[in-house]
Parts: sequence; structure tokens; C-alpha cells
Amino acid sequence: MRPPVLALALAVALLPFAAGAQQVSTLEERMSAADFKRAGLDKLSEEELAALNAWLQRHGSGATAVSSPPAATEDRTGFPASGFFGGTSGPDRVESRVAGRFTGWNGAGDLITLANGQVWRVTDSSTRLRVDLTDPRVTIERNALGGWQLRVEGYNTRARVVRVQ
Repeated sequence: MRPPVLALALAVALLPFAAGAQQVSTLEERMSAADFKRAGLDKLSEEELAALNAWLQRHGSGATAVSSPPAATEDRTGFPASGFFGGTSGPDRVESRVAGRFTGWNGAGDLITLANGQVWRVTDSSTRLRVDLTDPRVTIERNALGGWQLRVEGYNTRARVVRVQ
């Protein structure tokens, strides 16, 4: 049963190249939660999903490994908790707060946990924000290429992010 899942996952991952798209993302980001489950990818372990994303990255898709999404339930924003809003459907903006003390980010890999339960990983190694704030408001918006950018209220610095939970 794995070969058809891998074939479907590979086909979905390579679609943007056929259409001339410039931004590449992981399967979780590219697929809606329903498509992800329908393709059987929700049955993969975190290690299997990471291996699949790594394989896709090595073979030209540019995907990066991200842990497996949680079960499809709604978070406190009313969006599916598995999120990864996939495609162009879903919201183009998430507004929340970082709960508690927030010291910013130092580059790619830093995790930012929002008060609404979402966790976002910084993918931009070229931007940094050093602050000492309590419960700052943040806005995460979809950019023109379908990626996401996080901005802290009162600061102009933005970071490219992906949702990991």
C-alpha cells in the first residue's frame, strides 16, 4: 500500500515545478488536511514523513522535513488544528499573541508558540529580532507566493515561517 501513497505524494510535491512555481514547501504545507489524510500520509510515523520530505528535497522539490501533523481537530481560532492551510484555501492571516515572555528569534529553526495553540518554525536565517516582551501581539500573513510571514506588533522585522503544529 505504500507505493501508491509515495507515488501520490511525489506527484503532489512535483506539481509546482510543472506549473513553473517558484516556492517549494513540504507536503504538509502543500496539501490540505483532508487531502493529506485521503492520501494516507497521516498514517506515516514522524520518521517516515521526515524521510519522505527529505527524499523529495534531495530529488529537486526543495521540501523540508517537518513533523507529522496532529489529528484534525479545531484549535482555538476555529481553524483545523492540523492546519498547514495548504493550497490557496483557508485564511490568509492569523492574529494571536505569544503567551508569556517573548525574546524574539535568532534565525532558522526557532519555534514560536502562539496563545491559540499553534506552533510556527522560523525558516528565515537572514532575519533576527531581539526583544524582551510579554504577551506581544503577532500577525502571520500569507505572502504572494503562498508562504507565511510573521510580524510582531510594533516592529518592522518579519520572518518567514511554517506551521508545525
